[in-house]
Amino acid sequence: MSSKVKETSGSSRPPGPVPAPTPPAALAAKVRTLAPSMTRSMQRVAEAVAGDPAGSAALTVTGLAERTGTSEATVVRTARILGYPGYRDLRLALAALAAEQAAGRAPAVTADIAVDDPLASVVAKLAQEEAQCLADTAAGLDTAALEAAVAALAGARRIDVYGIGASNLVGQDLVQKLLRIGLIAHAPGDPHLAVTNAVQLGSGDVAIAITHSGRTTDVIEPLRVAFERGATTVAITGRPQGEIAQYADHILTTSSARESELRPAAMSSRTSQLLVVDCLFIGVAQRTYERAAPALSASYEALAHRHDPRDRR
Repeated sequence: MSSKVKETSGSSRPPGPVPAPTPPAALAAKVRTLAPSMTRSMQRVAEAVAGDPAGSAALTVTGLAERTGTSEATVVRTARILGYPGYRDLRLALAALAAEQAAGRAPAVTADIAVDDPLASVVAKLAQEEAQCLADTAAGLDTAALEAAVAALAGARRIDVYGIGASNLVGQDLVQKLLRIGLIAHAPGDPHLAVTNAVQLGSGDVAIAITHSGRTTDVIEPLRVAFERGATTVAITGRPQGEIAQYADHILTTSSARESELRPAAMSSRTSQLLVVDCLFIGVAQRTYERAAPALSASYEALAHRHDPRDRR
């Protein structure tokens, strides 16, 4: 176990690679993901550019500030949060997105589910929203961060996964996959056990936190401990600007459909979290194929007789 304790104020770990600018097709997804964590003035800018990319692309920074009732500084800050170096880059992306929309390649608009919707309509709307969540998450996923997380997992001595509620179910899914390819992984559901597990981590270990809000205390605390003990830390979150980010070496951003009374955030966020988990698992399996393939075969053979009654003799 590493005895080195990292400083979390002032001088933490060096920042990872700067993510590439958000591609035009991912702009609407990025707005849906990040808008809830923005200030109200920044939300107005984000909603304006996503709602009318062609009209916004035709405006100067001053013009967009006037249209949204904000300041030029707010417009520039919004552009940067959305993944662009400055407003000029955002305008270029907006022009490209407008061209895609004109060609009929605009993202579908998610639909709300009403209390009196027939089940056939519910099925169609849920399928549409799930597909949109997956598309948004894929479009906004930082592949450099994903590659780094996969590399850390592939060589990890031990892996801890922290999550509460529905996020813990996602963590359990990842742990089961990793165990089947021979990795040592745990997903404690009890927050106290998660912290005591984190204390045992060190250099060469990996800790993964799953929290849609990015501010779940019972998930942040064990990740902070793991971070300070020297483990490589990964956050799977829908709020990359949340508190969880200060203890994460690598951030994997998820998306979700709009929350409503009948569709809480836990439902839609779980869909995108599971996509990220599958991406991590497949990436690790690819990197460790010579070891993973025999482990998968062994686990399958060990359980085969439980799936086919004819093998029970």
